[in-house]
Amino acid sequence: MEGTGITPQTTTTAPASRAPGTLTLLITGEVHRPLSVAQLRTRWPQHRAQVVFDCATEGPQRHSFEGPLLREVVAAAEPSFDPRRRKDRSRFLLTAEGGDGHHSVPAWAEVDEDFGDSPVLPATRMDGRDLDAEGSQLVVPTDRCGARYVSALTRLRINACLPPAERRSARVARRA
Repeated sequence: MEGTGITPQTTTTAPASRAPGTLTLLITGEVHRPLSVAQLRTRWPQHRAQVVFDCATEGPQRHSFEGPLLREVVAAAEPSFDPRRRKDRSRFLLTAEGGDGHHSVPAWAEVDEDFGDSPVLPATRMDGRDLDAEGSQLVVPTDRCGARYVSALTRLRINACLPPAERRSARVARRA
């Protein structure tokens, strides 16, 4: 992906054995198939991102991350939007939750190829080492600061951003 610092990788790494305490990533919300982090390395092509971001506490950080494109992972979870309708896709938000309580909320349109086409990764490797024990890390290579990077990624939720009247109707329907 020219100009993004992302290099597609065509190789995949064999899945590591799940050690006790290994974190997993669960994709939930308005999707049809939840996925685990163990599948991230083997089910999709791996991409490499060389990133530099400004950390508020530690200054500039330089790292190399590897992982699949977030849009491919979420698309495989079968979000409940109509992929042929741009306006339907553009109303969905992704909420990334980390093991340390940090949250980040990118819009689906940021990662969608028809909109922002941002090469966001749920990274499975950092600086050449596997992140199995620490958990996957959400990496936003186009960000200048690291605030939307989420370490120990445990949950990625995809939901529609509904107008207030539709939110009330959805709550009532869930209670019934």
